[in-house]
Amino acid sequence: MKILIVYATTEGQTRRICQVCSDTLIAAGHSVELLQASGADEIDIARFDAAILAASLHMQHYQKEMAHFAAEHAEALGHLPTVFLSVSLAIVGGDPDELADLETIAQRFFEDTGWHPRRVEQIAGAFRFTQYDFLKSWAMRWVASQKGQTVDPNADTEYTDWTALKAMVSDWAAKVDKAC
Repeated sequence: MKILIVYATTEGQTRRICQVCSDTLIAAGHSVELLQASGADEIDIARFDAAILAASLHMQHYQKEMAHFAAEHAEALGHLPTVFLSVSLAIVGGDPDELADLETIAQRFFEDTGWHPRRVEQIAGAFRFTQYDFLKSWAMRWVASQKGQTVDPNADTEYTDWTALKAMVSDWAAKVDKAC
């Protein structure tokens, strides 16, 4: 099966997540094309059997380049089995209100772009203090404290559950492959 993975990232965690997805799918015998959304406008979606799109959530919005890509290719993506990986730190705390907000934000993104994936997965992101300027570092330390997290402002802290991610992608691909 030929799978397209398109991502948008701010500090790089979503790219790492997509690379793990790609490696997992390749190990299972699939062909994968991994592209950053900002450079994927000319891609022929019809060449693929399935697609994964991934973007990280910042200030209640996904990256503009992912919104542009999803809107530009909504019709073609609608013909494929797709999964959207929504990467954020809000998932970490498990707060029911924040989880509901994540769903609302994702649904607004789908309405705005006209693309409606068949599956949505909320994936925990990371604090990337090595990528932050002073102001963002301060703001992210405040976010961490609000979630009861202890972080080192001089190091990155990952919350992505790599084992669960690999299992989810493998399960999704197996179901898609079986349906084809």
